[in-house]
Amino acid sequence: MLSPMSLGATIVAVVATSAVGYLVGSVPVANLVAARRADLDLRTVGDRNPGYWNAKETLGRRRAVPVFVGDVAKGAAGAGLGIVLAGDGQWWMAYIGAGAAMVGHAFPVFAGFRGGRSVLAFVGGALVFTPVAALIAVGVLILAMIGTRSFAVGARAGIVALPFVQIVVDGPYRTAATGALMTFIGLRFVQAAMASRTHGPAISGDG
Repeated sequence: MLSPMSLGATIVAVVATSAVGYLVGSVPVANLVAARRADLDLRTVGDRNPGYWNAKETLGRRRAVPVFVGDVAKGAAGAGLGIVLAGDGQWWMAYIGAGAAMVGHAFPVFAGFRGGRSVLAFVGGALVFTPVAALIAVGVLILAMIGTRSFAVGARAGIVALPFVQIVVDGPYRTAATGALMTFIGLRFVQAAMASRTHGPAISGDG
């Protein structure tokens, strides 16, 4: 049982990790890159998702690289902060930081609370809170991509493989925490699908 002083320190650490993680996640990397390079708002073109995939489809692969790096870095920074502020045995602080960055990416205070689906922010967090399982999942992604010549298929294979690998590497509790973050991503995809039905197809970036 935590002493009153330890409990107070833990609460401060959780609040600080959540707040900073959220603000870091709120940095609208994709829209900043798109606005600078093509004077576009990714929330109005393509699939309306201000993330790497829409940036790649709209701006081109090379121009979208900073989006990929930036979104991964947000999740890694949130998880890393959680680890720095965690006390003994508080492995879950990394998940708090990564989750806060994912929420920030999805509902960014700096971009009108209209953000992306948090996939790459999750990947960045996973590289910190479960590095072995994450790297194996990346290997699965690469093999599936080579076999199918499709990054989308490879990415799905890697995401599906991650919890199965992690339960062997880290055990059930950490895997359950990873599952909670993955559930958030699933809900974001459902939300995006419902929005697409409501608003119809997005305006093409070519027109």
